[in-house]
Amino acid sequence: MASGSADARAAYAAEQAARVPIAAGVVGTVVEWYDFAVYAYFASSLGQNFFPSTVPYRSLLLSFAVFGVGFFMRPVGGLIFGHYGDRVGRRNALAATVILMGVATFLVGVLPTYAQVGLLAPVLLVVLRLLQGLSAGGEWAGAAAFLVEYAPSDRRGYIGSWQQVSVGGGFLLGSAIATLLTSVMSPASLAAWGWRIPFFSGLVMAAIGFYLRLAVEETPKFRELEQAGQVAAAPVAEAFGKHWRDLLVVIGFTLSGTVAYYVFLAYFPTYVSTVLKLPLRLASSINTLGLVLFLIMVPFLGILSDRIGRRPILLAHGAAAILLPYPLFLWMGSRNAGVILVAQIMGVFIQALFSGAAVAAYAEMFPTRVRYTSISVPYNLTVAAFGGTAPFIATYLVSTTKNTLSFTYYLIASGIVSFLTYLLAVKETSRSELR
Repeated sequence: MASGSADARAAYAAEQAARVPIAAGVVGTVVEWYDFAVYAYFASSLGQNFFPSTVPYRSLLLSFAVFGVGFFMRPVGGLIFGHYGDRVGRRNALAATVILMGVATFLVGVLPTYAQVGLLAPVLLVVLRLLQGLSAGGEWAGAAAFLVEYAPSDRRGYIGSWQQVSVGGGFLLGSAIATLLTSVMSPASLAAWGWRIPFFSGLVMAAIGFYLRLAVEETPKFRELEQAGQVAAAPVAEAFGKHWRDLLVVIGFTLSGTVAYYVFLAYFPTYVSTVLKLPLRLASSINTLGLVLFLIMVPFLGILSDRIGRRPILLAHGAAAILLPYPLFLWMGSRNAGVILVAQIMGVFIQALFSGAAVAAYAEMFPTRVRYTSISVPYNLTVAAFGGTAPFIATYLVSTTKNTLSFTYYLIASGIVSFLTYLLAVKETSRSELR
């Protein structure tokens, strides 16, 4: 009994000691993804100001294309910050990502428009989106490694899930700001100058995240590596040389989760307002409520993944991503606000199944020596190719096929690939120790 009591006290002490670093990781990620999300929520206003056109959907398409362009820097950011994080430490890499994102976001808010400087305006917007993408490429995997490496072994799913809560929190904050501005400002004022407001706060919020991250110690697992003199000399080469099969698994693992995320949590307000022709204020309000429910669901599913394992929850996500998208968006065609709300709740539940189990599962796949790099590169490649482009692809499919449900086949196809990956290639790791 004494031994069991001592073990319980030790586990409690470890969890208490990890609270401040975990809070620093979560707050920093909220800042990162608030900065990233406000572009998606104000894509229509950005399109009008930087890509003016009289052709239906063209301004919006170009705006989402630039949104997607930022994602193509994420693999580069994953390589750079993954190497740095595995060589020098997670803390310093994450401090750098948050300040880079904040500066780039602030500068978007002060850019001149196409009417003021012509083609220079969209060129500068693209450059800043590339910098945002570079930062985001280092943030996701770094925060995942940081949180899971601080977590007690029986709480990795729960604590890791807070990385996804913080990503959702950033989107929620952006959605709440969008809802507030669309409620108190006229469409003309919002399009003319109101869209700049949420970008201004990026720098202040990033400074807070930067301070918090530098104020905490490096993760225990990375300190162990340093003390043993076992830090990888060339983490990128080691990851690709020794773990290439698992890198491929990460691609299939990620596909459905990233497509569902950017359809249900980024494209959704645009779909409701532009395709269904309902007020943007209604779309933003429903999206905000959906994000709140997402944040509530994810930690409980993280706890469940600690109890029953990661694979059952991931398989449930894959199955739901195959079966539900078409009927959900079909029902939304009724343009009934209650139906749209229920569809959004179901959509965020599909994503919450992925988010609750995925972070710990990613971290458990790789050794500490190359964990940051090994998650960053394939994850960001998949997000760049399929997730960040999802709003653009959805808009393109709807505009060219004239079928408002055509993009759901993209969701279904990604669900099939990920379901097969979870079934055939992902091992259960919830009971194993971090390497």
